[in-house]
Amino acid sequence: MVTVLESECVACGACADICPNGAITIEDVAVIDADKCVDCGACVDECPSTAIE
Repeated sequence: MVTVLESECVACGACADICPNGAITIEDVAVIDADKCVDCGACVDECPSTAIE
Protein backbone atom coordinates (compact mmCIF):
# COMPACT_ATOMS: atom_id res chain seq x y z
CA MET A 1 0.00 0.00 0.00
CA VAL A 2 1.12 3.54 -0.67
CA THR A 3 1.90 5.76 2.29
CA VAL A 4 1.56 9.48 2.96
CA LEU A 5 4.50 11.46 4.27
CA GLU A 6 2.51 13.68 6.60
CA SER A 7 5.30 16.25 6.90
CA GLU A 8 5.21 16.79 3.11
CA CYS A 9 1.44 16.61 2.46
CA VAL A 10 -0.25 19.96 1.80
CA ALA A 11 -3.77 18.45 1.65
CA CYS A 12 -4.35 19.80 -1.86
CA GLY A 13 -6.68 16.95 -2.81
CA ALA A 14 -5.04 16.06 -6.12
CA CYS A 15 -4.56 12.47 -5.01
CA ALA A 16 -8.16 12.12 -3.87
CA ASP A 17 -9.41 13.50 -7.17
CA ILE A 18 -7.41 10.98 -9.23
CA CYS A 19 -8.01 7.86 -7.08
CA PRO A 20 -10.19 5.46 -9.09
CA ASN A 21 -11.42 3.65 -5.96
CA GLY A 22 -12.19 6.61 -3.71
CA ALA A 23 -9.59 5.35 -1.26
CA ILE A 24 -8.28 8.78 -0.29
CA THR A 25 -9.90 11.40 1.89
CA ILE A 26 -8.46 14.75 2.86
CA GLU A 27 -8.32 15.69 6.51
CA ASP A 28 -5.32 17.62 7.86
CA VAL A 29 -3.39 15.44 5.39
CA ALA A 30 -4.36 12.80 2.84
CA VAL A 31 -5.64 9.61 4.47
CA ILE A 32 -5.60 6.34 2.52
CA ASP A 33 -8.16 3.63 3.23
CA ALA A 34 -6.19 0.37 3.07
CA ASP A 35 -9.33 -1.64 2.33
CA LYS A 36 -10.04 0.38 -0.83
CA CYS A 37 -6.48 0.98 -2.06
CA VAL A 38 -5.36 -1.35 -4.87
CA ASP A 39 -1.81 0.06 -5.21
CA CYS A 40 -2.42 1.41 -8.71
CA GLY A 41 0.01 4.31 -8.09
CA ALA A 42 -2.13 7.00 -9.69
CA CYS A 43 -1.90 9.13 -6.55
CA VAL A 44 1.88 8.82 -6.42
CA ASP A 45 2.20 10.28 -9.92
CA GLU A 46 -0.38 13.03 -9.25
CA CYS A 47 0.98 14.36 -5.94
CA PRO A 48 2.64 17.76 -6.54
CA SER A 49 4.52 17.70 -3.24
CA THR A 50 5.78 14.11 -3.61
CA ALA A 51 4.18 13.27 -0.27
CA ILE A 52 2.89 9.87 -1.40
CA GLU A 53 5.21 6.94 -1.95
